[in-house]
Amino acid sequence: MTDVHVLGIRHHGPGSARAVRAALDELDPELVLIEGPPELDAVAPLAAEAGMRPPVAGLVYAVDDPATAAFYPMAVFSPEWVALRWALDRGRAARFLDLPAANALVLGDQERDRFDPIATLARAAGYDDPERWWEDAIELRYHGLEVFDAVLDAMRTLREDLAVDEVTRRREAAMRRVLRAAMRTASGPVAVVCGAWHAPVLVPGTFPTIASDSALLKGLRSAKVAATWVPWTSNRLAKVSGYGAGIESPGWYHHLFTAPDEVVTRWLVRVARLLRAERLDVSSASVIEAVRLAHALAGLRGRPFPGLAEVSEAAQAVLSGGSPVPMRLVARKLLVGDVLGRVPERTPMVPLARDLEATRKRLRMRQSAASAILDLDLRTESHLERSKLLHRLRLLDVPWGEPAESGRTRGTFREAWTVEWRPDLEVALIEASVHGTTIPSAATSVVTHRAAGADVGVLASLVETTLTADLPDALGTVLDALAERAARQHDTTRLMAAVEPLARVRRYGNVRRADTELVQRVLAGVLTRVAVGLPSACAALDDDAAVTVRDLVDGVQRGVALLDQPPLRREWQRALGAVAEQPGVHGLVAGRATRLLLDAGLIEVAEAGRRLSARLSPAADAVDAAGWLDGFLSGEAALLVHEPELLAVVDRWASGVDGEVFDRLLPLLRRTFAGFAPAERRGIGEQVARLRRGGGRVTAREPDLDHDRAARVLPRVLELLGERP
Repeated sequence: MTDVHVLGIRHHGPGSARAVRAALDELDPELVLIEGPPELDAVAPLAAEAGMRPPVAGLVYAVDDPATAAFYPMAVFSPEWVALRWALDRGRAARFLDLPAANALVLGDQERDRFDPIATLARAAGYDDPERWWEDAIELRYHGLEVFDAVLDAMRTLREDLAVDEVTRRREAAMRRVLRAAMRTASGPVAVVCGAWHAPVLVPGTFPTIASDSALLKGLRSAKVAATWVPWTSNRLAKVSGYGAGIESPGWYHHLFTAPDEVVTRWLVRVARLLRAERLDVSSASVIEAVRLAHALAGLRGRPFPGLAEVSEAAQAVLSGGSPVPMRLVARKLLVGDVLGRVPERTPMVPLARDLEATRKRLRMRQSAASAILDLDLRTESHLERSKLLHRLRLLDVPWGEPAESGRTRGTFREAWTVEWRPDLEVALIEASVHGTTIPSAATSVVTHRAAGADVGVLASLVETTLTADLPDALGTVLDALAERAARQHDTTRLMAAVEPLARVRRYGNVRRADTELVQRVLAGVLTRVAVGLPSACAALDDDAAVTVRDLVDGVQRGVALLDQPPLRREWQRALGAVAEQPGVHGLVAGRATRLLLDAGLIEVAEAGRRLSARLSPAADAVDAAGWLDGFLSGEAALLVHEPELLAVVDRWASGVDGEVFDRLLPLLRRTFAGFAPAERRGIGEQVARLRRGGGRVTAREPDLDHDRAARVLPRVLELLGERP
């Protein structure tokens, strides 16, 4: 009978990984069976390729529905990875055993068992870190195969008192099915590397009957699946995923597994280097003292060796002066990290992913798990191509980058992105592959599909997106659809939503070397119809509709401001004038129209004050008056600060409102003034105080200037300005 050795491990446990490596060296098995879906057998040999660098994850997905997928992450310190590499490096067979993903994905059983038995034993022994318990209770007491004998006994005892759910029983039945087949064909020892919880039921002498296992697996539905490897990240290891619960400190676990000796000293040296890179003063003497403190803390707590808790406390006390703030950086950079794994070029990929890989290399864009700002100058060909790629990927719902605001990227030729590659984007690429085999063709297909049923506002935004993504085959389709739907659209508000994105395309299209003449024709027609229909669209609005229309008016105003086209601007301003004076228009919209006319210089401050006085008169409805004031002042307080006549009108109105009515107005007024900056609100308060002290008149305060000192610096100022003193 084949000799079977079951090695029960803790997923992602460096202590388990070391023990597995030692046990395999001792057993020298012919076959290594590793917990995981059998579909990974086909891609297992890739783990030995030079281009494979953990952390990586086995990915199994449903071919017909790629969003239905499961990841099986592995790091350098994962026992599964150690076992797989041990077998491949020595030319031994390695296979996976578990419920096939073809069944698990359909059943929703792909989520691994979240129960961590080793963590349970650690808590029972008073440990908060399972790795610390493993070191103290297992590794320091047992050696070689004795480690796994001890784990097996502990798991047997633990399983006696706990129920096993149906999902786990199915999985264990599938594991035994694979193991039975291996025992029939193997001529030498077989090693089984599995979660400690499953170890007792994989010992051949304890197997239930084949019939009972077959009954558990009978009639399971299945799906057509594909398997591959994808890069994983260290911070994803810190989350719940594939194998058991996530680990809190993957960086520390990696250090425990890879440090040859002096684990504490080497770790604290890394902490010191990180803090020094952040310009924090950390001396070598401080590192030595922190090492001593970590060992002293371990001794006080009865531990044979310092764990992460002792090392972190020593680092905070000595290296960061007791402050927890630097230790947050240590936690982010070292304890978790931002390492992104790598897979070989021969790894199976869908054509779309292959095209992205080729494009990425051509444009010299590095995938990184760390979030970073990418500044692009669109006048540079390579930067323009990078921008197109990121925009196309967003259309495909593969957001490698998100547009970012950056003070360094102001201007029409500048663009900023926040870029970060996440493992789930690999699945998103597979999902997007149904649209095409290359990034441009897939993005074109997506745009064409979206345009088929979109309204005018969505189409206008789609025009802008299509232009920035440089999809000429799709742009014509979208513009034709926009022109056709705009001609049939009788809802002015929907047309208003199209103005700003079209104006941006027209204004900035030359930055991307695009012909926007067709956009201009569509935009002119849309804006003319908006100007004609605006008065009717503003009639009989309730409060919610008024807010929507006010925002649309602001959007059209921003769009018109982008265009250097006086005829279109005059049409829009005539429409605003009609709305501002039209009876029955909601105060919020009428006030906004009046403000835009004032800003454009089409009415004087005195006329604006007259309209404000009329709207805020005692005879007017107070709530409607507050709405008009909100529209008039929305977003900018400079008007009240610098125009005392208008401020006096507002002050008299607010002071004369009845108390009960004022209580109703207070939320509206608070909303209006909350949009102002603190300095603006303070300036308004000071103006009101001066207004009341001056009996209703505000006069400019004479500046307190030292004319003698000014005269001394005037010659140098003139010189700086290029004038002769």
